[in-house]
Amino acid sequence: MVNRPAPAPAPLLLIEDERSVMDFMRMALERHGDPCVTASSAVEGMRLLQSQSFRGVISDMRTPGGASGADVHDWIAAHRPELKNKMLFITGDTVNEDTLKALSDTGVPYIEKPFRVRELLRVVEEIFGRAQ
Repeated sequence: MVNRPAPAPAPLLLIEDERSVMDFMRMALERHGDPCVTASSAVEGMRLLQSQSFRGVISDMRTPGGASGADVHDWIAAHRPELKNKMLFITGDTVNEDTLKALSDTGVPYIEKPFRVRELLRVVEEIFGRAQ
């Protein structure tokens, strides 16, 4: 019998428009064993969701380009329902009524910026499980 390496886990899709935050999160997740594909806007993230497989989606609530994290959630619910419960929002804007309404309406768990790496990794494991 040939020992074959286990297939790499499907990556997480990380949607974040702030480059430094994206790089910080990607590095923390990848060191933890979670491969990531990044998008700098919700529109770009939805485009990637059309053509690639992902283990889950981590999305900022507010990104440039006319679409938000809530729009990503709605797109997933309509086109990739297997990922609907595999989402995490990140936001620095929980005082905004529209953001609070979107968080409440979607029911997607979220963490607030700024957050600690340990908090991010704990929530990622809770929602997506450990990368195999």
